[in-house]
Amino acid sequence: MPRSALDAPSLGLHFYPTMATHLVIDHRTGGASSAQSLRHPEKAHRPDNPIQRKPGWIRVKAPTHPIYHETRALMRANRLTTVCEEAACPNIGECWSQRHATMMIMGDTCTRACAFCNVRTGLPGALDADEPNRVADAVAKLGLKHVVITSVDRDDLADGGAGHFAAAIRAIRAAAPGTTIEVLTPDFLRKPGAVEVVIDARPDVFNHNLETVPRLYPTIRPGARYFASLRLLDAAKALDPTVFTKSGLMVGLGESRAEILQVMDDLRSADVDFLTIGQYLQPTVKHAAIDRFVTPEEFADTAAAARGKGFLLVSATPLTRSSYHADADFAALRDARAARLAAAAAGLATQA
Repeated sequence: MPRSALDAPSLGLHFYPTMATHLVIDHRTGGASSAQSLRHPEKAHRPDNPIQRKPGWIRVKAPTHPIYHETRALMRANRLTTVCEEAACPNIGECWSQRHATMMIMGDTCTRACAFCNVRTGLPGALDADEPNRVADAVAKLGLKHVVITSVDRDDLADGGAGHFAAAIRAIRAAAPGTTIEVLTPDFLRKPGAVEVVIDARPDVFNHNLETVPRLYPTIRPGARYFASLRLLDAAKALDPTVFTKSGLMVGLGESRAEILQVMDDLRSADVDFLTIGQYLQPTVKHAAIDRFVTPEEFADTAAAARGKGFLLVSATPLTRSSYHADADFAALRDARAARLAAAAAGLATQA
């Protein structure tokens, strides 16, 4: 269906009506999403999946805070791409108003075509050798205590972009030595040695999202392999047992509770420390349809089940995303590990 943008130039926002009851807010400039057929040509042949009206517990307001605009201006001045914008994250207004932005390195074009993702698909350009320095400069100017760096999938690169991640980590360490660093990496499928390169750069958190249950991979994440992603997380922890490992899931795609519980067990078998679970939100009519909206009560029940399985930290709410409240979560994660180690030491002392 043709879409005419209702522009709000003073805010730098563009509004695209999809149904009478639904509004998509695009925080990019330049009309990058004014035609979904240009952004997602690989999905153009798919039948339309009508976008459902969101329940009240996951509606968000358009951002108006002045710091939001300052953060946005810094991203543009440093010529940086953010997953907050490219993935149409519903939390962008809140996060950017607190100067929390998640930088997406290696361009804005992914070599994969996941059915849930709003990042454009195509042939990416060459890597920008200066990008790690610009990321580090933005981190320093924002005064971030904790930063999340993610990327598109770069199957076209021999190392999947692992060297670029390592360069970004090193640049941030030099520009903002007090900042803790979390990387949210691709799966580095068929890229031997890639995870070693990233871990050698010593991030504080190694994050890779499983996204969904294995049964749904062929339709939701067709370019990935569930057990390859699981092995990646296991390898990261084996290479550096001190690194925190983290993974995330979306719900509302048709998964069952039993399948979610099995994924939790799989993640714990890989000694993953932190699990995030959030509601899948359909970006356009060409993306995977929402099976259902999971209630806050169900999220609370799922979080309790995850904590019972031994994760150090669990964040499970409708609006949870991998980098949502990542700074506070990192502090909680560190405290949880310290408490567990202290409890274990006390138990050993008692036995002695």
